[in-house]
Amino acid sequence: MANALAIARITSLFSAVMLFGSFSLLSAALFVIMDAVDVALTEAAVGAGISTILMLATLARTKSFSRWRSTAPRPMALVLAVGVGLLMVYTTQDYPRFASAQAPAHRHVVPHYLEQGPKETGVPNVVTSVLASYRGYDTLGEVVVIFTAGIGVVALLGLVRSPPNSPPTGVRPRSEPGRAKKPLDDSHLDTRIID
Repeated sequence: MANALAIARITSLFSAVMLFGSFSLLSAALFVIMDAVDVALTEAAVGAGISTILMLATLARTKSFSRWRSTAPRPMALVLAVGVGLLMVYTTQDYPRFASAQAPAHRHVVPHYLEQGPKETGVPNVVTSVLASYRGYDTLGEVVVIFTAGIGVVALLGLVRSPPNSPPTGVRPRSEPGRAKKPLDDSHLDTRIID
């Protein structure tokens, strides 16, 4: 929570990107603690790896600090956020206990995956068989979404190599040292001397 608050309040965009990366690594560590190593690996690769690289590439082409604008407090937004939060906490009462064997997911599909997965898919690893076979279209959709997002960011950044001697777009070239400057044209000035 402290990490999220720091990201929201910080004005240095580079620091915000680094905090985003650390948040992803913390999430990956939590997934490892909960024995979801496959999800942790994905979170570390996409959240801390690819996303951080894309944000740093964006920062390289933009300003590195954001302007903080203080806005007037909005009590209605606060009331709505607190109300939704309380509603979410109330709904958690109907959830099964964490890692309970009586949870609907553990009684419905998990036994089928564990017993029939190696026979039906030919893959000995249960997690791989679920991700690659039973949820194959879903996994393919996730890969397509990540690929499309990466292509979109690259297209927005305009990562096209310019010729080595050309100045960046929107920057006028400076005169080279030792090169004579063009004299000013003062023929339009009135040079008559008035007595």
